[in-house]
Amino acid sequence: MEQRGCKARRERQCWFAFMVVLDILWSGASAQIRYSISEEVQDDTVVGNIAKDLGLDKSALKDRGYRIVTGSSEPLFEVNQNDGILYVKRRIDREEVCDRTTPCLINLKTVLENPLEIHYVAVEILDINDHSPSFPEKEKRLEISESALPGARFQLQAARDNDVGQFSIQQYKLSHNEYFRLEVKDRGEDRKVPFLVLQKQLDRETAGKHKLRLTAVDGGKPAKSGAIEIIVDVLDVNDNSPVFTKELYSATLQENVPVGTVVIQVNATDLDQGANSEIIYSFGNEVDSKLMDVFSIDENTGEIKVIGQIDFEESKSYEIDIQASDKGPVPLTTDKSVMITVVDVNDNAPEIEVTSFSSSIKEDSKIGTTVALISVSDLDSGVNGKVICTINENVPFTLSPSLQENMYAVVTRSQLDREIVSLFDVTIIAKDTGDPSFSTEKTIRVVVSDVNDNNPQFSSSPYTFYITENNNPGASVFSVKASDRDESDNALISYHILREASGGNKLTSFLNINPENGDILALKSFDFETLKTFQFQVVATDSGTPSLSNNVTVNVFILDQNDNAPVILYPVTSNGSAEGVEEIPRNVNAGHLVTKVRAYDADIGYNGWLLFSLQEVTDHSLFGLDRYTGQIRTLRSFTETDEAEHKLVILVKDNGNVSLSATATVTVKVVEPKEAFAASDVKSATQEEDNNVTFYLMITLGSVSVLFLISIIVLIAMQCSKTTDYTSKYLQETNYDGTLCHSIQYRSGDKRYMLVGPRMSIGSTIVPGSHANTLVLPDRRRGSGEVRSFLR
Repeated sequence: MEQRGCKARRERQCWFAFMVVLDILWSGASAQIRYSISEEVQDDTVVGNIAKDLGLDKSALKDRGYRIVTGSSEPLFEVNQNDGILYVKRRIDREEVCDRTTPCLINLKTVLENPLEIHYVAVEILDINDHSPSFPEKEKRLEISESALPGARFQLQAARDNDVGQFSIQQYKLSHNEYFRLEVKDRGEDRKVPFLVLQKQLDRETAGKHKLRLTAVDGGKPAKSGAIEIIVDVLDVNDNSPVFTKELYSATLQENVPVGTVVIQVNATDLDQGANSEIIYSFGNEVDSKLMDVFSIDENTGEIKVIGQIDFEESKSYEIDIQASDKGPVPLTTDKSVMITVVDVNDNAPEIEVTSFSSSIKEDSKIGTTVALISVSDLDSGVNGKVICTINENVPFTLSPSLQENMYAVVTRSQLDREIVSLFDVTIIAKDTGDPSFSTEKTIRVVVSDVNDNNPQFSSSPYTFYITENNNPGASVFSVKASDRDESDNALISYHILREASGGNKLTSFLNINPENGDILALKSFDFETLKTFQFQVVATDSGTPSLSNNVTVNVFILDQNDNAPVILYPVTSNGSAEGVEEIPRNVNAGHLVTKVRAYDADIGYNGWLLFSLQEVTDHSLFGLDRYTGQIRTLRSFTETDEAEHKLVILVKDNGNVSLSATATVTVKVVEPKEAFAASDVKSATQEEDNNVTFYLMITLGSVSVLFLISIIVLIAMQCSKTTDYTSKYLQETNYDGTLCHSIQYRSGDKRYMLVGPRMSIGSTIVPGSHANTLVLPDRRRGSGEVRSFLR
């Protein structure tokens, strides 16, 4: 540093000496003194010896007040009054004093007094290279369109150098680049203007910015320079179309996703800048309007969203044309296709379609008979669309798969019986194998049509009916009823009475039956005393083809009615009147049997049960009558005051609902004991006659009873020959104890019945109803003493 400083000072001193010599030479030719001095010299640097050069007396300078006339500002120079030497008083900056004026002269006016002398001194300030070129800005930005053609010129700001002459800017230099070169235009007065010339067309997409360095160099030695950074911003021209970041856009989407779901985001870039690079996304011009109801695209972000229902069954995939357009004055557009694959979700239940259906099937159809053909389908795919088909197990049908997938036949798997189940609701269940699975049920109604495979069945077998005698001829006496489990004509039943061709059962000729309802009519009136029971058969036939029939045995029992009045058997006179005379000794004791009134009633049971009572008596204290046996006995001994003859009127009455009666008159004569013996002989003769009458009567009744017993035995034999649990037993008893009694016993099932006369068996129970003549007997076969009542 010190060596360089010393070298610079020597150069300035040599330069100063050179200038002084020139000034002396110039002063000799001119009257005005002129000095030159470099700027920036140090203070007190000697410029020149004015006194010497003007030829002034140095000793007189001070006395004459030699000085430089200055203004208000501080002077740059000062003269020494002692020796007349001019020297620099303060630092001189040529650029500050003269700016760019050349030459830079400072005129000094010096004055001497006594006498007054004015001398002019010119001092030229010489420039030194003390300034470097500089640009107004450190950085300059230029905007050049990429569409500018080669050869275009762009003026740059010139650099400034305060130095002048050779120390001013001499040249400009541009950093190396392939797009620009530098041209400099010289406009004089140290004014050189640089121009930037385009030599190769710009491409903003390749290089959007170019950095250049422009350097201004002056003529100093060494030269000084100044530089500016030039940044060339390449202005965009919409010369690039948008480019999608992917060659192929694809996405998978589950069906039934909620609205607003983002499917995919497309992205495009544009190498241009500004509005030319701003992308707007939209659907292509050829996109179907239905697709636009399902998807939307955000014009700014490129997001494709779901706005409608995604249904795999409607469309398994979507191909969407997308456009990306920039916002340039003339927009450029690029198309791209987006493939969206819809993934199936199990959202459809299986469907069951009945392709063929027979709503009715005969009950005698063979196993495997086809009832219906069905097909199942599922709009889903894969496992979601695979369907398993079943049928409810509580029906006699099953599914038989066909050769074609998802086709089934509903066939019978067991024998049908309409009478057990006439209607089946067959439920077919189709279930897919998705997760979660869906199922569908479809019910078909199968009607089992009737076949005539059932005989008519009577409501009871055999039938047992009880008919009261003296019924009205032509009236319905009872009814049979049969039913058929079949239906329609197969269940339409007609009735008829089975009549033997031989005519063995003549009673059936007195009966008729309504063929439609089974009401049986008696064509004649029955008499219990003549006919007590009979049986016949009724046939029920349906209307099927072929028809089926069944028969039933009808047992009819005639019930007694109180239609016979009691008949007095004793006492009876020869003319048939019920009157008699009895003689008894006066000395008999109380309780003596006077006589016994005998009576008979052809009816049975309560209707034939006779009760005796005294209707008239002369002395109630003397005679008594047993109401059941008809015995007349004395109640006390006779006294002398008792009358010798007494009249007794005996009323014999049955126990029917409407009671019938007869009367007998007994005259009792009280005689002395001897007369009584004589009378007894007469009575004995009379008694013998009565006994003969009784004997003949007994023979008649016995014959009738034997005939009745034979008929009962024959009836029992007929019943035993049939396969039925019905049995009947008939017993006839003839009890005669002053009164003729009848008793008929018979059995029906587990009950035993007896139609009784006035004397009842011990332990029997009277059953009300049936005209009060039916008893229920205890069944000794049961080993129980329980007596069951049977109401009729």
